[in-house]
Amino acid sequence: MSTRLHVILDDAEMNEIRAIARRDGMTVAAWVRRAIRAAKAREPAPDPQRKLDALRVAMSHSFPTADIEEMLAEIAKGYSGRPA
Repeated sequence: MSTRLHVILDDAEMNEIRAIARRDGMTVAAWVRRAIRAAKAREPAPDPQRKLDALRVAMSHSFPTADIEEMLAEIAKGYSGRPA
């Protein structure tokens, strides 16, 4: 099922969106749908359980770590091939 959305824009804004859509080889409707999807993707996940599950998975890994100064020195040594 589809639903029509009516949005009122001033002439200047509509002309700008029309030009951008044309430049991208899209219709205005397709460009607007893409913009809405991109805006939705930037929103935080609506389900807090999803975030908690992702955290549990991340915390189940065991990776080596060290003091930040030690890690930075090792990184510098890797770049230069000699002790930092």
